[in-house]
Amino acid sequence: MINYYIHTTGCKANQWDSYIISNKLQKEDFAPCPLPFANFIIINACTLTNGAERDIRRFINHSRRINTKAHIILTGCHAQVYPDNTFGADIILGQDEKFHIENFLSKRGVFVKKTRDFTMEEGLVNSLPIGKTRFFFKIQDGCDRFCTYCIVPYARGKKRSRTVKEIMEVLRILKEKNIKEVVLTGIEIASYRDPETGMDLKGLLNLLEHSETPLRIRISSIDPLYIDDDFIRIVRESKKIARSLHIPLQSGSDRILERMGRTYTKAFIMDLVERLKRNIENIGLGMDIMVGFPTEDEDTFMETYSFIEALDISYLHIFPYSARQGTIASSMQDAVSEAIKKERARMLKKLDMIKRQMFYEQYIGKDMWIIPEGKVYKGIYMRGYTDNYIPVYIPQKKTLENNLTRVRIKRMLDGMLIGEISKE
Repeated sequence: MINYYIHTTGCKANQWDSYIISNKLQKEDFAPCPLPFANFIIINACTLTNGAERDIRRFINHSRRINTKAHIILTGCHAQVYPDNTFGADIILGQDEKFHIENFLSKRGVFVKKTRDFTMEEGLVNSLPIGKTRFFFKIQDGCDRFCTYCIVPYARGKKRSRTVKEIMEVLRILKEKNIKEVVLTGIEIASYRDPETGMDLKGLLNLLEHSETPLRIRISSIDPLYIDDDFIRIVRESKKIARSLHIPLQSGSDRILERMGRTYTKAFIMDLVERLKRNIENIGLGMDIMVGFPTEDEDTFMETYSFIEALDISYLHIFPYSARQGTIASSMQDAVSEAIKKERARMLKKLDMIKRQMFYEQYIGKDMWIIPEGKVYKGIYMRGYTDNYIPVYIPQKKTLENNLTRVRIKRMLDGMLIGEISKE
């Protein structure tokens, strides 16, 4: 039997893609196995940042050292956009080709279709990972926004969506397989449109409320311009949709937002956060922040810092700007040094810790519902997330795994919220 190993970097959409690749290979009688014993090593690689490229290079070098006979396949976003930058891989496959890896195993070289018209792969949900509690389901792919810093539209192609019919069937099967939480994900999920009926994301969420689905539905990163009063009402009234949203803000400076090609202002974001907090009880809000975009001087950075400091949000995801060949921003003047990017990221990470602690402390002494996962922490705890995306650690007990569990949050220990089974 031919064995394979898949290594995935980057976003939740990549995780879904790797899951589909694995399912299709298993249907062709290939078998997953540990890295040292694989005949084929598949790297489904992100290309969003310079760090992502370093990760690819390091993993390929590592793989060559411990498995000298394996053939290495590089695919995903990096392979699609920069097919000549192979890092020594044997086979280079693009976005469409990666879902047909079995057809390329006897070949060597670069097989990348240069197009933005990619297909939406079939949603296969057999061979689920053992003990899976949260499942990432890609309902949309591609992007047509072309923000000045972003290579993703070139890597993922034009926006496209899965049909409502297929989504309903996948969610029904996930429920049958005892998946308790599904994360609806995509590259630009706010652009979701059913190709058969034109139904948008809000229509889909309304439909799922009364359909056979996993117990909890979480929405991945979403464009703030899509979050209107109707969307807020849907989340507020839902019995399934988790009360947590992640917003790709990127900057707290109107000047930088304009240069990025983002079409909202910080005043819009401030008003949006206030409306979300006012209308959805206990909602958790996270935001992406990019540091070191070209022309971001000290005053501009501090404008962003002060703006984030004033926002009533739960956490931050901070990353440094990376120039990506082929984007508008890559040719902009007044680049920010790596040392300054690192320092600004450090400052925002400290602010992130403060934001998280302030948000978490509000729930000490309260009862919350979590779905405990199987992994054990510090030898005694298992972790589960509340619907507003707070990680809570409780004493490990196997029978609680993957079951909706009411817990009382007792204290904070080293930044972790510690709870116990609620007796009420």
